[in-house]
Amino acid sequence: MNILSMENVTKAFNEKTLFENVSFGINKNDRIGLVGINGTGKSTFLKLISQEIKPDSGSIVKTSGFSVQCLAQTLHFEKNETVMEYVLKGAHPSMKIILEYENALKQVSANPSDVSLQEKLPALAAKMDQAGAWDFESRARAILDRLKILEPGAYLNKLSGGQQKRVALAQALIHPSGLLILDEPTNHIDLETIKWLEDYLAQYKNALLLVTHDRYFLNRVVNRILEIDKGRIYAYEGNFEYFLEKKTLRQEAQNRIEEKRRRLYISELAWIRRGAKARTTKQKARIKRFVEISAVKKETASSEIELPVAYRRLGNKVIELKNVSKSFGSKKVISGFTYIVSPGDRIGIAGPNGSGKTVLLNIMAQTLAPDSGTVEVGSTVKTAFYRQDNEDMDDLMRMIDYIKETAQYVVSNDGSSISAGQMLERFLFDTNQQYSLIKNLSGGERRRLSLAKVLMQQPNVLLLDEPTNDLDIQTLEVLEEYLEYFRGVVITASHDRYFLDKTTDKILAIKSGGTIRQYNSAEEYLSSLVQLPGKVKKPSNTFKTGSAVEQKARFTYSESREFLQIEGIIEKLESDITAVSEEISKNWSNHVKARELSEKHKALVEELDAKMARWVYLNEIAEKMKVK
Repeated sequence: MNILSMENVTKAFNEKTLFENVSFGINKNDRIGLVGINGTGKSTFLKLISQEIKPDSGSIVKTSGFSVQCLAQTLHFEKNETVMEYVLKGAHPSMKIILEYENALKQVSANPSDVSLQEKLPALAAKMDQAGAWDFESRARAILDRLKILEPGAYLNKLSGGQQKRVALAQALIHPSGLLILDEPTNHIDLETIKWLEDYLAQYKNALLLVTHDRYFLNRVVNRILEIDKGRIYAYEGNFEYFLEKKTLRQEAQNRIEEKRRRLYISELAWIRRGAKARTTKQKARIKRFVEISAVKKETASSEIELPVAYRRLGNKVIELKNVSKSFGSKKVISGFTYIVSPGDRIGIAGPNGSGKTVLLNIMAQTLAPDSGTVEVGSTVKTAFYRQDNEDMDDLMRMIDYIKETAQYVVSNDGSSISAGQMLERFLFDTNQQYSLIKNLSGGERRRLSLAKVLMQQPNVLLLDEPTNDLDIQTLEVLEEYLEYFRGVVITASHDRYFLDKTTDKILAIKSGGTIRQYNSAEEYLSSLVQLPGKVKKPSNTFKTGSAVEQKARFTYSESREFLQIEGIIEKLESDITAVSEEISKNWSNHVKARELSEKHKALVEELDAKMARWVYLNEIAEKMKVK
């Protein structure tokens, strides 16, 4: 039984018809992935389903008592609103009770000597007990923790844009609903968190509708695919892999139809060119049919175009970083990093949010100076940098003119030229669209346009900062194919495992304290994050230029004793952290005790981090001793 039905819906935007007479339904256990090229109307489709906007015609019907929860794209919050206050806003009774209790705790903390405020807490705690809200609050805190929002009492206006996006995601996951709608939920979260979200949603019990560019994520989470293509909706009952198989069959069938239409088109074209005049009803009908066939032929023409890749010759020296360090305030982002980028390198940069991936790219691009160390760039290097944030675009400029600002055309290795229009066509902007104003483009189309402009610079070193954000899957496939034939160096900071696996052959992972380690793949890097200390697979390489590890190959007496004991200490700390976490859950009604336990938890985590860093150092010396 459908919990939501869309019947004969039509919707236009900026005089462009996005959907026409579309009908489909969502069932209780559907986990749907919505795919389609940027500009086809995916975000509009989600807004129709959530009834944020209305269709031009047709109807959207949902069952009685059925609720929809959406991932907010923009947060609207009060000046001094905290993370916990924001995520608990909602109509659910438990939410209201928890929020009332949280506000009381906040007031008591601000006025500890006010007896009247303290007297409110027992009654509110009893209401929490009666409503069974403690488990709900515990779940909210657990989700915030997994999304790496570690201070629920922090003010939202003090958080970065990426942190605010994660708070919005937490709110969407925490609120109970019959249908959960997520638009690009993997943006602004790191690889480890994406893996957790993937596992969480794969077990989700209610209906789910999501848009994401992450193909591994789609394959694991969804059981149904909806594709938007030229105003139509195509449904596929299966995951992303199944969708690819069935879409191929659909395209093959479409190609056979197109071949028949092509032969008919040639026949009709020959008849028209013989100078036929529309004197009879039969001849008028034939001319009308020719016009209709011509229109269909134009509509179904493939947007794919095979072009050579423009590339400048690259010498042996590319980028050399020597003992590079960078800090912001007291935070060490990069520590003593030495690396030689070689011709042909395909490097991925990974790490938690805020670890310094963009900082490292900027240092390589020489748009940010290190605090110490040197960066040398070869004389033949031509760098192009595709950044997370689009450059400002003139909304009244035509797309083709925007690209021509960089170059009218570029010359490929085989001597052939690639025009600005051909580059746009390669990145899925057809000839007619190229003369549209930029103001008519969606956010994803602007990202695609910006990418085409970067590639028109004809670089031999390409730096990509989160290139998959806001790009559709079809554009990513075009970019991946482009990079496959690109003979220069590619260095990519990304959270997209599929893209990293497809376009890189090594991963530089930024760790706490600014150390950088090399792994062979994103999967190997992810595996290293969940292994126990005694079972950690040694990464391919560790870069700590000038560090004691490189110079030492044996323990001192005290280090040998420390090495024998440190794993036991780590296990004890992990056990203590678990115990304190359980105590915190039991003592939320006692705000003084809860605060003491939270401080203890924080101190234990910091001690564990220090011991883990020390364990890594000692283990590396032990490995060198084995080699010797």
